[in-house]
Amino acid sequence: MRLSLPRPPVPKIVDLKKFSVSTLVDQLSSDHSAQPHKTGATLPFDPWLLLATVALVLTGFVMITSASMDVAAKNFGSADFFIVRHGSFMVLALIGALVTAMIPIRFWEKYGVALLFVGLVLLTLVLIPGIGREVNGSRRWIGLGPINLQASEIAKVCMVLFLGGYLVRRLGEVRTSWWGVIKPAFPLALYVFVLIMEPDYGATVVLMGTVMGMIFLGGMRAFQFFILVAVAGVLVGALAVAQPYRLERLQSFTDPWADPFGAGYQLSQAQIAFGRGGWFGEGLGNSVQKLFYLPEAHTDFVYSVLAEELGMIGALLICGLYALLVARIFLIGRQAEKQEQFFMAYISYGFGFIIAGQAMINIGVNVGALPTKGLTLPLLSYGGSSLLACCGMIAIVQRVDYELKRMRVNMPAPKGQRSKTGENRVRREVHHGR
Repeated sequence: MRLSLPRPPVPKIVDLKKFSVSTLVDQLSSDHSAQPHKTGATLPFDPWLLLATVALVLTGFVMITSASMDVAAKNFGSADFFIVRHGSFMVLALIGALVTAMIPIRFWEKYGVALLFVGLVLLTLVLIPGIGREVNGSRRWIGLGPINLQASEIAKVCMVLFLGGYLVRRLGEVRTSWWGVIKPAFPLALYVFVLIMEPDYGATVVLMGTVMGMIFLGGMRAFQFFILVAVAGVLVGALAVAQPYRLERLQSFTDPWADPFGAGYQLSQAQIAFGRGGWFGEGLGNSVQKLFYLPEAHTDFVYSVLAEELGMIGALLICGLYALLVARIFLIGRQAEKQEQFFMAYISYGFGFIIAGQAMINIGVNVGALPTKGLTLPLLSYGGSSLLACCGMIAIVQRVDYELKRMRVNMPAPKGQRSKTGENRVRREVHHGR
């Protein structure tokens, strides 16, 4: 008798003729994590958002290691000075993100006003001698022993959480009157005033853009939005020319090679880094510009070092990761809006605006499309405050995604999490303009 084993099933091969870019986009934009598996289980987090975050953080660690060793050895006597510090920040960010992800969203909605004052207090402490620390002519940090806390990073998160609650409470007023639109301008003006005193022009631009974007998505009429954009543009322009050093930056931005060893030094050195990198780069660790030619090579201009070592291909892949990250955040916000959880929606949009705005400005500066602003690249540049704030924002968005999934599968929400039925109904009717 002849014995034989059963033949294994032949795996299904993807038909490349039917594959297209639109298929890949649909795959990424769909909420696969919300779909039940065969066992009926769902992922408690958004996998694409987690993937993009981890990829950017790990890439940042590698590039900081490459870009900072020579500077650290010269200035601090230890080549691994920035590596150890940033590694410690990564551990703190991971712990902070895990703790933040366990906090119900209702907590942030309840204490939004208190958080607004926390952000204002932190910004004010920066200006107090003995508490605030000055670096490179700007007083933006609070000294906490061996580390510095950049108050503006925390303040931006506080403003988004406050404004999300305001838009939920005053949704009808925002949609129907100027007064509802103007009210958030008062706390924003306080934040902007303190930021200008530091000065922190880059954080001011990001914060103003985030607030206007959130109010627009909250239901502000189009003509009101365009008027606010015009007013904000005039204000930003006035701030840009109010100080001689800002005006000098604008002039050097138009032609950095007119003064390559003066005002245009940073931009010209960044352009050299991109030119050396070409399409495929000089190889990891082989950057020349990081050897004391390009200032702030491990912070504001780490993207230029990345482009030099990994080439245009690597630089474009980083842009793709940011696009994926922001797209997932906005898709989660959109899902929250569909489920009539407007606070969750607005804070997701706000965090998306912060990360997208800061990334676009930093990359724009590195490629010479924008004047220098002093903004870090989210999740990738060296800086503990920025890393902690970004990971905290993403953790809150992951919590939003988790709670939305609980609602979709009719699981009981944590105590105090469900909104009252009547309150939800009123918000829903106001949101849809009934």
